Amino acid sequence: MNPAAPDFLAVINSNQGLLHRICRLYCPDADERQDLYQEVVLQLWRAWPQYRPGAAKVSTWLYRIALNVAISSLRRRTRHPAPERFGPELPDVAPPPDPGPDADDLAQLYQAIARLSDVEKAFVLLYLEERTYEEMADILGITQNNVRVKMHRVQDKLRHLLTQPA
Repeated sequence: MNPAAPDFLAVINSNQGLLHRICRLYCPDADERQDLYQEVVLQLWRAWPQYRPGAAKVSTWLYRIALNVAISSLRRRTRHPAPERFGPELPDVAPPPDPGPDADDLAQLYQAIARLSDVEKAFVLLYLEERTYEEMADILGITQNNVRVKMHRVQDKLRHLLTQPA
């Protein structure tokens, strides 16, 4: 067994929520999202031997790889859409659970985010993860001033999308 395996597994286990959020943001279909999650973990595993703890925080390293894999996957899917698997969707036997009072707002937010560019989605994700501008700059490979400008533009665009009909 690779001596790095326990460390790698600990990193994956402690960051599962983050990885799932990245996958959710770039892949709305549940089955494709699971495939994307597996691809992200595979690419993280392949890159694990090159990770240098002193060079970057593990979360920065993880974000960079996961975002790159998610964006690449999205571009691949939009160029070559998968054929419909089973034809028309079958009706559910049981009614869906009550999503709660904020479900409409959350659905509108996800719809607005889906209309953003790949890079804009990354900004939203990092913002929702409460990353500092310094961390965002490090993850995205741009300056903090550039992060501030782009973040402001993304927030304005989201506000506009949320006030306009879909």
